[in-house]
Amino acid sequence: QVQLVESGGGLVQAGGSLRLSCVASGMDFSAKVMNWYRRAPGKQRELVAGITRWGSENYADSAKGRFTISRDNAKNTVYLQMNSLKPEDTAVYYCNTVVRSLDRWGQGTLVTVSS
Repeated sequence: QVQLVESGGGLVQAGGSLRLSCVASGMDFSAKVMNWYRRAPGKQRELVAGITRWGSENYADSAKGRFTISRDNAKNTVYLQMNSLKPEDTAVYYCNTVVRSLDRWGQGTLVTVSS
């Protein structure tokens, strides 16, 4: 079955960096759009960044200039490099894709940015 496993979250000071990883299995990874979402405390889940099979990227306004999404199809892995982190980036970050018309989600990885 489809599995998405995130890692790389943690506690970081404002201005710091983290790199999130998501390893996918049970799907044709190279053919899929891969996304990173986040859910901050008390807020709705929001799209942070996405990357197409060809490597085209898109970002939420809040992520532009600070976050970079990338993928390694040989490793079935999508990354989110997060720089210049702010306290408002504190959230659970989720990897996402659509397989057979269904949204698939990982378990999430918690990012906490202290001021």
